[in-house]
Amino acid sequence: MHSWIDGQPATAVNLHNRGLAYGDGLFETIAVRDGKPSLLEQHLQRLASGCQRLAIDVDLALVRDELTRYASQLGQGVAKLILTRGDSQRGYAPAPGAAARRILQGGPLPAYPAAHSEHGVRVFACQTRLAEQPLLAGLKHLNRLEQVLARAEWQDAEHAEGLMRDSQGRLIEGVYSNLFLLRDGQLLTADLSRCGVAGVMRAALLEQAPALGIAVQVRDLALIDLEQADEVFLCNSVYGIWPVRECPAHTLNWPLGPLTRKLQAVARTLLDT
Repeated sequence: MHSWIDGQPATAVNLHNRGLAYGDGLFETIAVRDGKPSLLEQHLQRLASGCQRLAIDVDLALVRDELTRYASQLGQGVAKLILTRGDSQRGYAPAPGAAARRILQGGPLPAYPAAHSEHGVRVFACQTRLAEQPLLAGLKHLNRLEQVLARAEWQDAEHAEGLMRDSQGRLIEGVYSNLFLLRDGQLLTADLSRCGVAGVMRAALLEQAPALGIAVQVRDLALIDLEQADEVFLCNSVYGIWPVRECPAHTLNWPLGPLTRKLQAVARTLLDT
């Protein structure tokens, strides 16, 4: 599948692109099934919020149209939408009137083992800490060096994901997923007002939970919350939900419980619509 830049097939980006030079932009990783982008509205809502917060001027109707057409051609796979502030000369100051660049890349759906969903995963306790920056918290911005460093901490196939904490030791998320704990029938997930990525699957599950009779708390999480959890799972907008069965570094184990299974079914439905 060819890459597109600003709606046209392309193989190279301008060397003066601010996304390349400074990580000045946003991205969305979108599962495509039967030619349709999953969770499209949620992805576009997050993108619109990110553009507003970073003051990137872009025609979101055009983005929607290009993404829909690109997904139709891709058929099955993952579409990565990269939106940068555009091109400018050297220096941090954006060029006046620079047009945002829209980059689309396609690839196959990751071949994750079925056992991850069926039997749960083992997670690695990362030493890399997330820096606190409220101005960027929640955004899927282009600077992912913290995640790159964290993912480099393990190379074995026994760990499917890594858990990340912030500089104060609070539990925040996985390297490429969001973290949920279940305790006494209540769904807990981290407050992302200081750092972390507000995933679209996380947002969709938080929206669905009350209708399912599941109480929700978004708050600071500590290691003791992990120790006291009845069930633990990770989620993102490509694979849905993976139950977490073990964190060897902290000698912790959890069962594959009924609430996780229930929410897995919800996530599968969301990805198919």
